[in-house]
Amino acid sequence: MKLLAVDTSTPACSAALSIDGEITENYQLAPKKHTQLILPMIDEMMAEAQLKPQQLDAVAFGCGPGSFTGVRIATGVIQGIAFACDLPVVPVSTLASIAQFHFNQADCKHAFVAMDARMGEIFWGVYQRNQQDFAELQGKEAVTPATDIVFPDVIGDGLGTGWESYQQELQSVLGPRINDIDASCLPHACAVAQLGVEGFRQEKAVPVEQALPVYLRNKVAKKESER
Repeated sequence: MKLLAVDTSTPACSAALSIDGEITENYQLAPKKHTQLILPMIDEMMAEAQLKPQQLDAVAFGCGPGSFTGVRIATGVIQGIAFACDLPVVPVSTLASIAQFHFNQADCKHAFVAMDARMGEIFWGVYQRNQQDFAELQGKEAVTPATDIVFPDVIGDGLGTGWESYQQELQSVLGPRINDIDASCLPHACAVAQLGVEGFRQEKAVPVEQALPVYLRNKVAKKESER
């Protein structure tokens, strides 16, 4: 199984290649440089693996939520590769990839993932580690004020940039359910690749025309009068 994954949904830019379960990643924290970095990252990884895109079984991408421009960059790159090589695509939630990356590093069963969505809101999702050690969504992902979050009665870690911007509000709602907080945790393509391979195994891959970004928010900007 050979799968290429990318994520550009936040200031982090990364690409990863999974070959029979072995994952390599190229990751940089490089705000506003995604368009300059992502294609050379992919080319470098494919060259090192001595692979051509046509030899891939599938591709995966961080489909959002996240930066409007960043999510569109990853979508466009993956759509281009998939269309040119007739490959199936596995969309992977950026919130899920944050949880998965943390599960890979820490002994944690649940993750409260909050990304700063601007406009006084967060992108929110609660994930649990399933029996196969994959991040599994509990309930629904949402864009919401930090004080209006919906969550199950579980104990876990707080992850993502939303915990830096709205830590007081989130902790006041969640109370003792939070063990540790990592506000610096960002999506990684290696986690996207991991979830992408599992999604492919579960037949969640879609044709390229159905590989679309997920914004959660219907409007990505507000008029001055609405602010």
